[in-house]
Amino acid sequence: MRCFFLRKITRILLILYTSLLIYWMLFGFSRFPSDEYRYNLVPFLTIKQYVDNFDHFPFWTWLINIVGNIGVFIPFGILMPLAFQRLRKIASFLATFVIGIAVLETSQLLLRVGSFDVDDIILNSIGALMGYVMVWIIIK
Repeated sequence: MRCFFLRKITRILLILYTSLLIYWMLFGFSRFPSDEYRYNLVPFLTIKQYVDNFDHFPFWTWLINIVGNIGVFIPFGILMPLAFQRLRKIASFLATFVIGIAVLETSQLLLRVGSFDVDDIILNSIGALMGYVMVWIIIK
């Protein structure tokens, strides 16, 4: 009974957090549709630009784009395996997460309210994996 209650609570938290994230990615931060489609399909290109030009970007820009893209997704690594037993295996978890984040990145591209950036998928996945590892460290 206790496990059922915990799973139900984590599912509710996951739905709420996902909703908040969708809002941030598609509508928040004063986003409005651009006239053009923006995308990066070259792995590590954006990350390399931020690292190579660290002194040219304001600290907050660097922090949001690198650290933020990792940190904001840590809760998914915590909540997803707790909410859904089938996501406790790392391959299932990672496949589900990457598909979900790719759908969100594609939505940003198609709605032209952001960009599709493969580096965002990489950083987001690192954050989710950090949360996933934290859960297993705590459980074990």
